[in-house]
Amino acid sequence: MAVSQGFKKDLLGAIPSLRAFAVSLSQNADKADDLVQETLVKAWDKHESFQPGTNLKAWLFTILRNEFYSQMRKRGREVQDSDGVMTGRLAVHPSQHGMLDLKDFRGALEQLPEDQREAIILIGASGFSYEEAAEICDCAVGTIKSRVSRARTRLQDILKISGDSDYGPDAIASQVMGSSAA
Repeated sequence: MAVSQGFKKDLLGAIPSLRAFAVSLSQNADKADDLVQETLVKAWDKHESFQPGTNLKAWLFTILRNEFYSQMRKRGREVQDSDGVMTGRLAVHPSQHGMLDLKDFRGALEQLPEDQREAIILIGASGFSYEEAAEICDCAVGTIKSRVSRARTRLQDILKISGDSDYGPDAIASQVMGSSAA
């Protein structure tokens, strides 16, 4: 059966609304576009089952919604990790510890005198050489080295860092992460 001009026109007119609905479901523009395309293909293939005079938009939204949930169920059953990359990334250090550490570090950094804070940020965070930092601060290279050294010592005191074991994952997390990689 041939597709009517009115059906074609209404189908094209519904695309912006379909796309907006698809984006709200998938939270991803590319996936939404694929979902809309699949909806249009299905609607075109099944146009004879559409009852003229009824709400085409509602019919299309139903097709889109059903397609979205079908894809979600299918993705839930699929496992695509033939090279083991995803499996290898399953054991990771929890990010909340890093966020808390960063918050503590920022607080400690704020406790430093301004000249030390400036020096350690230029050297440690911004990646400038001692010479470049000295030029920026308009002081001698030795002065920058001294400020950085004092800033590091003070940060270690504030953060209660006594050695290398105070960095990164704790012993238990390291053991768990090490055993899962084996």
